Amino acid sequence: MKSLRYRTANLNDINNLIGLINQAYRTTTGASWTSEQDIVAGDRINRQQLLDSLSQQNFSLFVAEMVEDLDSALVACIGLTFQQNAVEIGTFCVASDWQNQGVGKQILAYAEQKAFAICPTLISYEMFVLDARTELIQYYERCGYSKTACVESYPIHANVGQPVIDLKLQHMTKSVIKEM
Repeated sequence: MKSLRYRTANLNDINNLIGLINQAYRTTTGASWTSEQDIVAGDRINRQQLLDSLSQQNFSLFVAEMVEDLDSALVACIGLTFQQNAVEIGTFCVASDWQNQGVGKQILAYAEQKAFAICPTLISYEMFVLDARTELIQYYERCGYSKTACVESYPIHANVGQPVIDLKLQHMTKSVIKEM
C-alpha cells in the first residue's frame, strides 16, 4: 500500500529537490499536465538558490514522499514564506509521474494546515502564478484561491528562467478559515 509522508526538507534533499523542481517546472513527461517548458527557458532553481531559501528564517520547505513498504521516493515539495499575517506558497511542484493522482491537492492542504499551525494569527494564503498558465490558475481557483488585481512583472532578476513570451505574475489569495 502506498501512502504520502510529509516532512521538512533538509540538506540531504538538495540534489533530489533541484532535480524534482526543474523537472516539474520545465519538462512535460509522464502524467504531467502543466509545465512552463514552452513559456520559460532555463532552470527554475539552482543549488545556491535552494540553499539561500532554506537558510531564510521565515521560510519552510516541506517534501512529500511516496512510501511503499520500506522504500520511499520524493514526489513533491511546497514552500511557505511567512510575512506578518500572511503566508506565500511557492516552490510547489509534483513529479510529473505523480501528477493527476491527487498528490498536489493533498500537499497543498497539508501546507495550508501546517502554515496555520506555525502561525495561528494567519489571515491569508497567497501565491503568484504565471498569467499564461491558465490551467494552473483554474486549478487554484478550484482549491479556493481567487485572483486579485495585483499583477507583477516577471522577475527576470531572480534568475528563475527567461520568459520566451510576455509573462506577468498573477497574485492569488485565499482567506484562512479558522475553526471555531
